[in-house]
Amino acid sequence: MYRAVTWAALEQGIAIEDEPAITALAQRLVIEVTPPTVLDNRQYTVLADQVDITWEIREPRVNQHVSPVSAYPGVRAALTIQQRRIGAQGGVVMVGRDIGTVVLPNADLKIYLDATLEERINRRLREALARGMQLTYEDVKLDLQKRDRIDSTRATAPLTIAPDAVVIDTTPLTIEAVVTRIEELARPLIAGAGGVGCAKRTAG
Repeated sequence: MYRAVTWAALEQGIAIEDEPAITALAQRLVIEVTPPTVLDNRQYTVLADQVDITWEIREPRVNQHVSPVSAYPGVRAALTIQQRRIGAQGGVVMVGRDIGTVVLPNADLKIYLDATLEERINRRLREALARGMQLTYEDVKLDLQKRDRIDSTRATAPLTIAPDAVVIDTTPLTIEAVVTRIEELARPLIAGAGGVGCAKRTAG
């Protein structure tokens, strides 16, 4: 959702440094996240004012600007309202860097996915190259380090591990192994209507 706001700002020519304008954009932008609507290996579809921007929000220019946008208190307040509305419906898995600590502090299950910086760089680089993006290892490294620094030190909802979160180091694990571990944790709760908060500091 923060990527959607960032993409919309760039598309509309709004300066990323213009906090009031970015906040106003976040307040009026209608963002929807739905099951995949196109068979192109996407995990979900993201719409901004009914425009499909699922892949656009992963562009390098969005990667470079999403952290400052997500640090604006007004933007976080606007999107937190939308996220809580979705979470209140139950049966939800929500991913973000402050989901378990701020957005859904009462989630039935909180999972913090982590990985070493090197592993996260390699994952992001493979993902980018597979989509035809021209990035280098150093490009991705600098981008991830910058994002970690901003997200961990911002005044509003900084990246932290919730005290009751289950930490999973995904560095040596396959995707299938991570999914299996999460399913083991979530299975006892599936019959309920709670939400699962998932914070991550991975390359996703």
